[in-house]
Amino acid sequence: MTNYYKPKSIITLLLVLLFLTSCNAQNNTPTKTVEQIENISKPIGQTRLINKQGKKANDNVQCGLQDKSGNLWFGTTGAGVYRFDGKLFFNYTTNEGLSNNTVWSILEDSDGNIWFGTDNGISRFDASRMNVNGKQEKAIEIIALPLNKENTNYSNNNAIKSSIYKNSVWSIFQDKKGTIWFGTDEGLYCYDGKVFTSFIDNPNIINLGGHSLKNLQCMFEDKHGNMWFGSGFPAFEGIFRFDGKTVENFRPKNEDWIRVITEDKNGSLLFCTRHNGVQAFDGQKFTNYSQPLKLRNDLLNCIYVDKQKNIWYGSDYINDNDFTKGGVWKYDGKSFVEFTMYDGLANTSPYLIMEDRAGNIWFGTRNTGLFKYDGKAFTNYSE
Repeated sequence: MTNYYKPKSIITLLLVLLFLTSCNAQNNTPTKTVEQIENISKPIGQTRLINKQGKKANDNVQCGLQDKSGNLWFGTTGAGVYRFDGKLFFNYTTNEGLSNNTVWSILEDSDGNIWFGTDNGISRFDASRMNVNGKQEKAIEIIALPLNKENTNYSNNNAIKSSIYKNSVWSIFQDKKGTIWFGTDEGLYCYDGKVFTSFIDNPNIINLGGHSLKNLQCMFEDKHGNMWFGSGFPAFEGIFRFDGKTVENFRPKNEDWIRVITEDKNGSLLFCTRHNGVQAFDGQKFTNYSQPLKLRNDLLNCIYVDKQKNIWYGSDYINDNDFTKGGVWKYDGKSFVEFTMYDGLANTSPYLIMEDRAGNIWFGTRNTGLFKYDGKAFTNYSE
């Protein structure tokens, strides 16, 4: 017998099918990508690193890293942060949630968050950040540090809500135990994933000499688990070593300004100083380290040890009118090779030297310059 459905029954059936389809679609919502969950004012990709704020000699590409996903991040002193996915650059500034467009330091933590130390506190890029309604929200959030001893123990949520103040963050480092260290104008802070604490206010720490540990521009953890810190402008306190209990101060050749701390293939610690070139520490004493004859000790900006254990040196310009007269050298343990503008490095005043997974060496320079060296030739990625 043939069945005939009334219009009302057909409408009811259609509504039920529509409801089931809707529920099924909700249960199969695909995981959102980094690009999908970034804020509404997502930067537009570009093939070069363009300084929208205006090109100035003192606007440097200051810091950088390659994250776990392969993206390259570059922090500048004036143009915010750039993310390079291998094809295009995406510029993040205060418009996208960054606390300041001058970025002194950058770190990817063990959870994949990207931390930015700016001229006005800390910002953090969290690709999974969504609001309670499931809508898109800015992926960069501002993390406020406590002001002083009276309010150092802030939970992370309260820290975010507290007022932001001017406090430059020069360096960020995560040690083997997972603690994140922040070197700021106001001193050294530690973050255990929940709480920020002021290092100097810890009563269990012996601070020989009563140093402030302010303006720390670099950090390093050695193979013994000691933390090393390098002080800079304007504190000028030299080198610190923290063995877990005691803070000890060193000033080789009376040097008080340290820019980079790293390690050579023999395990000696290398300290890039502002006025005395590279100083090496073998565990017992400090000595002068090998460096190019043409290098001016008072203009050394950075050093970097690549995967092949070559050491790269970068010095600043000679005068304010010609920023192409600095220098870049590679040292293989036997001899030095100099790279100049004639090799394709249009700006030889680097503040950043780093290596990517493919073995390319990247140079971040004055005038917001960015260059890649593949072992044979240089590629210019700046305007």
